[in-house]
Amino acid sequence: MRSLLFYLATLTATAGELQLTLPPIVYATPGVEMSVYHDNIILTETPENYRFEFQCTVGKSESSRWSITAKDQDVGDYPMEVRVRDASGNLLESARSLVRIAPANAGEGRSLRLLIVGDSLTHASAYPNALADLLSRPGNPAWKMLGTHHPTSAKPSVYHEGYGGWKWADFLTKYTAPSPGDTAGPLARKATSPFLFPTADGTKGIFDLPRYFREHCDGVPPDVVTFLLGINDCFGADPQNPDGKIDEVLNQADKLLAAFHQAAPKALLAVGLTTPPNAHEAAFQANYQGKYTRWGWKRIQHRLVQHMIERFSARESERIYLVPTELNLDPVHGYPDNNGVHPNTFGYAQVAASFYAWLKSSAAGK
Repeated sequence: MRSLLFYLATLTATAGELQLTLPPIVYATPGVEMSVYHDNIILTETPENYRFEFQCTVGKSESSRWSITAKDQDVGDYPMEVRVRDASGNLLESARSLVRIAPANAGEGRSLRLLIVGDSLTHASAYPNALADLLSRPGNPAWKMLGTHHPTSAKPSVYHEGYGGWKWADFLTKYTAPSPGDTAGPLARKATSPFLFPTADGTKGIFDLPRYFREHCDGVPPDVVTFLLGINDCFGADPQNPDGKIDEVLNQADKLLAAFHQAAPKALLAVGLTTPPNAHEAAFQANYQGKYTRWGWKRIQHRLVQHMIERFSARESERIYLVPTELNLDPVHGYPDNNGVHPNTFGYAQVAASFYAWLKSSAAGK
């Protein structure tokens, strides 16, 4: 708690035009690369015009990031301070965080029942697949992924609840009455939340997590639920003034998290911070032909991350945790040339690494 309060005080005191933003904790674990990309922590179209200094006794600074591939002897907590200077060396902003490195064998000998919730980034199944590979390394718990959705791109053991275009609120309310002959397969799931069940006449859907656990999780709630959402919720917000829309969205997020906490009070709820955009405007042009721009989404996404940190930090008593998925995604090499918000294989693997490092920390009891 002390490090979080110190972080918030430091951020409030020094944040300026660049809006330097760090989450309270950066998670890492031995053998898995973790990074903080410059472009993902400040609000500017030209991060290359600034100098970044990372004061931390582990990791190394590179031209566009700080990174670490921890070793076993590095396990522990390390304060980090980031300073941003202009080309003349003048200090513009600074912020602090904590690098937490969990043991490589954290969770070994235990079991893990994992439910992954998200939008099209999850539907693609690339980061759940990569997470499955990481969890299959030696020193991990015996794991099982829960869920009703198993796209063709998912590995045999990979299940989740990730659907293209979905928002936080959709998992609470999205329901379409079935037509004669409909089944509860993948096509139906595009129209109805997996957590909603039809009334006797089929005209309405009732949100019922205990029933979902009974029917789709062998009657046992998950140990961990991860969430990666926010792009569809906020993409169309006003870049000049997104706060009202963001607050509305996070109110829905709070409702979903509260429902999970009530139905599965022992489960850890891991909220991934909404991922940053592709660094190239050409990718947005390819997708949206000028209707939406990279800089417009960058302003919204950066403010969304700030709101998420403010809203969900220091809520461990409700078993809510932040996962800094926005830090460890290379905005240049982690995306294809023609997509503004969906990473490539490398970028998805970085998202998986962020969740994995947090899982190792949670298994270590941190």
